[in-house]
Amino acid sequence: MDIAAAIIDLLGQRAASASICPSEVARALRPDPGDWRPLMQPVREAAAALAREDRIIITRKDERLDPDALGPGPVRLRRGPGFR
Repeated sequence: MDIAAAIIDLLGQRAASASICPSEVARALRPDPGDWRPLMQPVREAAAALAREDRIIITRKDERLDPDALGPGPVRLRRGPGFR
């Protein structure tokens, strides 16, 4: 499963109003302890691509973030208007 598909799959398993942490995606793709951290930047990049398509929304403290200007720090992923 690719990263974007994993994001969509995990969000699809949650309530429409729920969010996920990018680390949940990385851990789902690499369940071995300690093996998931290298996936964090690729997960953020895949999330940004999905956000540009309005399939997901990236937030920090309930504030919607520009996918092209995420910067460091914790983020959450939510379903967007084009989620599918």
